Amino acid sequence: MPTDTHHKPADIDAEVLQQDIIAALKQIYDPEIPINIFDLGLIYEIRATAYGQVHIKMTLTTPGCPVAQTFPGVVEEQVRQVPGVYDVFVELVWDPPWSKERMTRDGALQFEFI
Repeated sequence: MPTDTHHKPADIDAEVLQQDIIAALKQIYDPEIPINIFDLGLIYEIRATAYGQVHIKMTLTTPGCPVAQTFPGVVEEQVRQVPGVYDVFVELVWDPPWSKERMTRDGALQFEFI
C-alpha cells in the first residue's frame, strides 16, 4: 500500500469504514454457492485505516476454484467503490483452508436451504 498520505482522506472512522466494506462484500456472491462471500466465510481479515487503506485476506472454497485468478480482482473493485476507500489490497490465502464452520450464522442458515 502506498505510504504517501498527501491526498488521502483524513479523519475517516476506520470502524465505520470496515462496516461499509462488509456491506459491500455482502453484495458479492460465490459463483458456485449462492451465498455472499462474507457470510460464506471467505473473508478472513479486513484491515481498514483512517486514511482509507484497506487490506483484505480472503480464501476460496477450494484451491482449484475456476475463479481463483480473477475473483480477488472482483473483490478489490467492489471494495474500491466504498466511499472513503483510497487503496485496496486483496490477498488470497489458503491457510487455514475454508470449511463450513467459517460461515456466519446467516450463511449457515442459507446453506441449510441449498
